[in-house]
Amino acid sequence: MVVEASRADFYLVTVFLGGGAAWLSGRAVASTWRGYRQAVIYALLLGCAVRFFHFALFQGTLLSLPHFITDTAFVLALSTLGFRAERATQMATRYSWLFRQAGLFGWRRGTSETPPEDAA
Repeated sequence: MVVEASRADFYLVTVFLGGGAAWLSGRAVASTWRGYRQAVIYALLLGCAVRFFHFALFQGTLLSLPHFITDTAFVLALSTLGFRAERATQMATRYSWLFRQAGLFGWRRGTSETPPEDAA
């Protein structure tokens, strides 16, 4: 069993650097109106980069499938959150006559005018 150098290395490289890059790449893909598939591809590439940084900076294992899956799953999750947050903002601002933002990651159909209750 291969053990990484320390948890601090994981938090620095995977969470802080990889997670930040993933959030920004997810938002960038959404802001250019590309599909989610493009964000997934970028997340896979970022997973490779994160694994390389562990290897190059902290003598981690380069070709470790369990560590690659862990890093890539975390990066993919943050990329997805960044994508959804940006897309929800886009839908609510660019199509404000059709949609309202519902939370940080979603939107719903809504109207600016609510019909009166006693319209007869």
